[in-house]
Amino acid sequence: MARHSAPRSPRQPAARRALIALASAGAALAAGASTAHADAAAAPLLDVPPLRSADIGDINPRSGVNALTTSVGYATGAIAGLKPNPLAGTGTDPLNNGIGTTIADFKPLNTLALTAPIAQAPSLGAVPVVGQTLDLLSPKG
Repeated sequence: MARHSAPRSPRQPAARRALIALASAGAALAAGASTAHADAAAAPLLDVPPLRSADIGDINPRSGVNALTTSVGYATGAIAGLKPNPLAGTGTDPLNNGIGTTIADFKPLNTLALTAPIAQAPSLGAVPVVGQTLDLLSPKG
């Protein structure tokens, strides 16, 4: 059925009028709220004393470094338990593919020697260099 020949709903004009009235009421409320906010912004709610400047003698650099290393350690502790290769052991494991070559009488070279530690590691903490780095950053105690 074509749109011009569809029967008109008698509720359409009433719904339109209701939406226009609702939008007008919302605009009036917003205008009143902004006026009330402008009046309230003139008077402070709390008396806050001015901040004093800090001397370099008031700052302890060791506590800042300690807080930084502790927070980094807790973040890296959570990362150390993640699996580096979620596709390990599946047929679509991209790190399980390798390319090898033999040049003259030298020992054959292949890429599996590079990808095997990542492809077969149970967690990021078990990957040789990454695991040692994460262990240095994790909190002791």
